[in-house]
Amino acid sequence: MTTSAAPHLDTGDTAWLLAATALVLLMTPGLALFYGGMVRTKSVLNMLLMSFVSIALVTVVWLLAGYSLAFGDDTFAGLIGGLDHLGMAGIGPDSLTGTVPTLLFTTFQLTFAVITAALISGAIADRTRFAAWLVFVPVWTLVVYVPVAHWVWGPDGWIASSLGALDFAGGLVVEIASGASGLALCLVLGPRIGFRKEAMRPHNLPMVLMGAGLLWFGWLGFNGGSALGANGLAAASLLNTLVAGCTGLLGWLFVEQKRDGHPTTFGAASGAVAGLVAITPSCGVVDILGAAVIGLAAGVVCSYAVAWKFRLGYDDSLDVVGVHLVGGVVGTLLIGLFATATMTDGPEGLFHGGGAAQLGKQAVAVVVVATYTFVVTYALGKGIDRLMGFRAPAEDELTGLDQTQHAESAYDHGVLASPVGSASVKKGSPAA
Repeated sequence: MTTSAAPHLDTGDTAWLLAATALVLLMTPGLALFYGGMVRTKSVLNMLLMSFVSIALVTVVWLLAGYSLAFGDDTFAGLIGGLDHLGMAGIGPDSLTGTVPTLLFTTFQLTFAVITAALISGAIADRTRFAAWLVFVPVWTLVVYVPVAHWVWGPDGWIASSLGALDFAGGLVVEIASGASGLALCLVLGPRIGFRKEAMRPHNLPMVLMGAGLLWFGWLGFNGGSALGANGLAAASLLNTLVAGCTGLLGWLFVEQKRDGHPTTFGAASGAVAGLVAITPSCGVVDILGAAVIGLAAGVVCSYAVAWKFRLGYDDSLDVVGVHLVGGVVGTLLIGLFATATMTDGPEGLFHGGGAAQLGKQAVAVVVVATYTFVVTYALGKGIDRLMGFRAPAEDELTGLDQTQHAESAYDHGVLASPVGSASVKKGSPAA
């Protein structure tokens, strides 16, 4: 009679997940730069701080209750975990999840929750009261992110266990949840002053490209680390991530060239992110060809989707809906076409002989997650708005949130604008 081996710590798996966790954490400062370069000069610091403060807020909530509710033993029909690990109770240095320390797995998953909350800030840039954001992030993490994470990744979560939908690294949990939530808050706050009337161009494209580069770098840990081991699946996921980012970039530039007559640096950054978004749910379930097609599809589709806000009238400031919601939907649905048993050890998509069943499962998961996150976020946003006001006053918005919310300025315009030979620049000084 054989017995199963007891769980054991694998130092190689642990070393890789330690590195991947650091990479994913870096994505939030990368997102801050990406978003910060996209806004106007008067609200740069506010945009940066909304991402950075999300790290602190989500960390506290996650360790107090979020991890237990998301990854604790299921307590009700695959909908939510238990309360056994409140405040990380019962989890010590020797506790294992698979072949890695549970404390490390907890931290890895924490970094996912952090960037998901931070992503939403791009949809409501330039017009949000910072105090309201401080209230929104922890509550949203508990009532939106945590349940969805349990449905998809938690023990006996219904989307994975009962429905059988696939989401390797967060197309449902991260991308669709953040995109649908961003759309809800757009509608709660309303459009920026001057929306569809004034040009609101990115103020610093080099910053945008730097942020996109850091996101791409961190995404290798985001997706590769989701294998939870230093193995072939991690390697395949990492390569698929690189490939999809490349084809997403090329797809977006192709559309710009065809539609506008010129490719742009902003388009390159956006296209790479769109490809990375789409491959997130599928990087561990498709082959390299599938990854290339998924990235290309996202780059093309998202490049058109970002213009929907002007037609439909919702002000998604930094295209969270057009890139993350739409890209997440593209990547999650295409699993139903490109999933291969070589990667999944079971389920296959339509193009690999698996029929349309998996596509149907993916579609159900998309609709349920998008609907739940939109409805709950809209209700939460409305509640905060009535309680304390979610949108900054019009005068604050016109002046700029850096000055009115934080009493700071990203750029010292007074010095930059000083005329040569003025009293403030003395002869012989370095500035002269």
